Amino acid sequence: MVTILLHLLDSCLHRNDTLRKRLLLSFQRKLESLSLNHKNNLAMFFQDDTGYYKKLLRYKETPSEEVAKGLDEDFDKVFWQQTGYRELDERILKTFPKKEEMLKVLKYPEIPLHNNGTELEARVQVRYRDVSLQTKTDEGTKAKDSFLSVIRTAKKLGVNAYRYISDRISRQFKMPALSDIIRSKTEGLSTG
Repeated sequence: MVTILLHLLDSCLHRNDTLRKRLLLSFQRKLESLSLNHKNNLAMFFQDDTGYYKKLLRYKETPSEEVAKGLDEDFDKVFWQQTGYRELDERILKTFPKKEEMLKVLKYPEIPLHNNGTELEARVQVRYRDVSLQTKTDEGTKAKDSFLSVIRTAKKLGVNAYRYISDRISRQFKMPALSDIIRSKTEGLSTG
């Protein structure tokens, strides 16, 4: 059980605070058999990790080279520490080699700190597949995937998907293409 929960910790580092709090509560409930020292080590690490995550969020709002340098150094302190709780230490140290990937936000503050959006998009596909009980042909699969992609993209752009699809099927083309909306929203963004 401890190994499974530590794996969850490893996969949830740098996610949103709600997820982090739920995970901590889950640890506290599931790990009643841990020594008090291990529980304290775990709580202290979560405090360090959460504090670091909040600093990254503040950095995204007002980035500066000085703060970026400090955050780079703080990463080493948080993810190169030894708590004395072997399984936790192993999970913490697995994060350290991912430093460059995890700190891309210091170079590109506009990128998200987590991959929740990507995971949610994948989950939508899985839910749809489960509810619709699969398709019978490859063409059906492609059509379903295309249709779902249009709906999800329209939703992200704030476009009414029903109206957009009706506009395209009726060939009225009163609404701009989704690609044009994306292009207009990304004009002026720096590519780094």
